[in-house]
Amino acid sequence: QVQLVESGGGLVQAGDSLRLSCAASGRTFNNYAMAWFRQAPGKLRKFVAGISWSGRLTSHADSVKGRFIISRDNAKKTVYLQMNSLKPEDTAVYYCAADRDKPYLPVGRNDYNYWGQGTQVTVSS
Repeated sequence: QVQLVESGGGLVQAGDSLRLSCAASGRTFNNYAMAWFRQAPGKLRKFVAGISWSGRLTSHADSVKGRFIISRDNAKKTVYLQMNSLKPEDTAVYYCAADRDKPYLPVGRNDYNYWGQGTQVTVSS
């Protein structure tokens, strides 16, 4: 079992930066791929970025490429999402997700079995 707790959300202005953190705890964190998803009001939860256990594989949604960067520190059992040049359309609840590492990096909601409670990010124009 893996428990996930997100932090770092808040209210910012367009163009600002935020860094989200997701701290993992539980029996084991080893060999888990991690991802960030987001859900805006009235919309489906969508993949934002993912990273393999080793960190060698990363993936970012087209909407955030060049602005967001996912990273992880396995010694701290933490995954990060650095968000730069934020836009009002980035406003959403951001969720951390985890599942056992695979040879590829999953991007679907159903590919992840462990989820955090979410952290709100609001970007004003």
